[in-house]
Amino acid sequence: MAVQRIRIPKDKAGLVQSLVDFNEGVGPFQTYADVMAFAATVGANLNRRVLLDTVAKEPSPISVEVFISRGYDSLIKLLAVVANNDPNCLSPYETEAEALRISIFEEYANAGLEHLQNELRGAVDYTERLLLVLSMERFQDSSVGEDFDLTRFL
Repeated sequence: MAVQRIRIPKDKAGLVQSLVDFNEGVGPFQTYADVMAFAATVGANLNRRVLLDTVAKEPSPISVEVFISRGYDSLIKLLAVVANNDPNCLSPYETEAEALRISIFEEYANAGLEHLQNELRGAVDYTERLLLVLSMERFQDSSVGEDFDLTRFL
């Protein structure tokens, strides 16, 4: 059985790379998996999924094991159950179920990256701009329990 990988959209690869803090960069995230998990929560908060057109070669697709080691496996499963409204997609024995979970996660992440791309356009300091976006989200009038709570990332 091949190890599943989370793919990064080609048109957003530059954004993903710029959001990671390595090689003396100033990105707010430590790993590509962190960026993709954050983007997926943004996409879920917007209740929006976007299919991947083309996949980036660099950064290369990320092994699901990285997401599991960082504790994002619950997020992947939660998004799949919410999107499908079917707990059978959580089956650890069916490869089709795992592929479906990953596909849903990628689509939410793609939508989130699309939104972040628009929000971060022209920003010099992504960390500061992300904090502003999260603060605005936090103080918007919304019903409690309907949306994902992004304040955990503050």
